[in-house]
Amino acid sequence: MNRARPDGLHSVAIYWDFENLHAGLVDEKSGEGTYVKPDNRFKVQEPLVEIQSIVELAASFGPIAINRAYCNWQYYGRYRDQLLQSAVELIQLFPPGASAKNGADIKLCLDAAEDVARFTHIETVLIVGGDSDFMPVAQKIKAAGRTLIGLGTRRSTNRHWAKSCHEFRYYENLVEDSGSAADTDGPAPAADMLRRAVRLLAEKSGEPWVLKASIWPMIKRLDSSFDPREHGHAGFAEMLKALGPLVEIRKGESDHEVRLR
Repeated sequence: MNRARPDGLHSVAIYWDFENLHAGLVDEKSGEGTYVKPDNRFKVQEPLVEIQSIVELAASFGPIAINRAYCNWQYYGRYRDQLLQSAVELIQLFPPGASAKNGADIKLCLDAAEDVARFTHIETVLIVGGDSDFMPVAQKIKAAGRTLIGLGTRRSTNRHWAKSCHEFRYYENLVEDSGSAADTDGPAPAADMLRRAVRLLAEKSGEPWVLKASIWPMIKRLDSSFDPREHGHAGFAEMLKALGPLVEIRKGESDHEVRLR
């Protein structure tokens, strides 16, 4: 029997059509149709996808229960460190022919539909990719009462697929927002983690002020191994106090509220 989480939080499932996203970025960088050329597609690929930004978006909706990416990984070894750090489960798919698709969208849709039917604690589904092939599974996910978030590049995303989601994010905007929030001088790990957590909570709520009590759970979703003591702070409260120049704190109705300065 599936049971609700004791902390009351619903889980998130991420399904990546990884080659679709990577191909879109290659075409944006080098011109339309560049990726599909055999001498470009069937070779070791240079990393272009900012995986952490997408995982952080998913974490803003709740704890990540499923993080599964579909691709012919023999050409994507240079993404290894990013994928491992983000705890992505890799599903290997071999294309049946030299010019054939690897069937990632079909396998992805089947798995997503099955998981939504089996796991009642999954409340939000994030599908990374821009194909119109995702439209049928979008209907299944919404009919099951779950929230569907889509993400893809502007150039390669089918507009009908984008409109079939409850919410659709363009990759370019996501990366731009993540980059603008970063300190080009290289912030300390604790400061960077606090900034990321508050930014994501503010984006989710649409308000700059976020509840203080919501920040620590968000930090642990972003990095379950993060410990303030490793960065010179006795605990989260002391860390927040020490990082006063980064955030502004005020008293709210039920809890203190925090926003980035």
